[in-house]
Amino acid sequence: MERDDFNNAARKLEDAFFAKENARLLQQMRDRAKQQERRAAMREVVRVNDDAFIDHLIELGLEPQTVLALQLVPLAAIAWADGKIEPRERDAVLKAAASQGVAPESVAGQMLSSWLVQQPSVELLDAWKSQIRALWPSLSQKERDEIRASGLERARSVAEATGGFLGLTSRISPEEKAVLDDLAQTLAD
Repeated sequence: MERDDFNNAARKLEDAFFAKENARLLQQMRDRAKQQERRAAMREVVRVNDDAFIDHLIELGLEPQTVLALQLVPLAAIAWADGKIEPRERDAVLKAAASQGVAPESVAGQMLSSWLVQQPSVELLDAWKSQIRALWPSLSQKERDEIRASGLERARSVAEATGGFLGLTSRISPEEKAVLDDLAQTLAD
């Protein structure tokens, strides 16, 4: 084999190797970028800076819209507990949603607004409970505690938005208390 042929064969081998290696590295870069995008989207919904928790939710196959629904459904349920929504309840729900990054013009904001006009079906709360029950065993105790505390706190703030008489009676109606108890039971270990 002549030297030029040998060099050409070596160059072809190198080109083939580096083309394959470059394609692998490029795919790794794309995968990392996609993971960062998913993490950023999930972080906007979950509003925590705990990358391990965010990554765990992603590993479980949860999408940001699912996590957002898990956070918003209880707000709608508590607001409709007595069969109607008071203006202060509506404001409390929208404030709680805004604290989760839900803009009124977003799809989630529009969906929530529709839930505040027309009571969501019982099937929606049942689907929420089913998703929580399926998710719960996959979470650590710390994650469950944080989700429970923040979820019940937001629901309680909506329940306390109306009610009470001159500050002498509970601001939470018996119907709202029943919904809060149901939510707490669903979020129990």
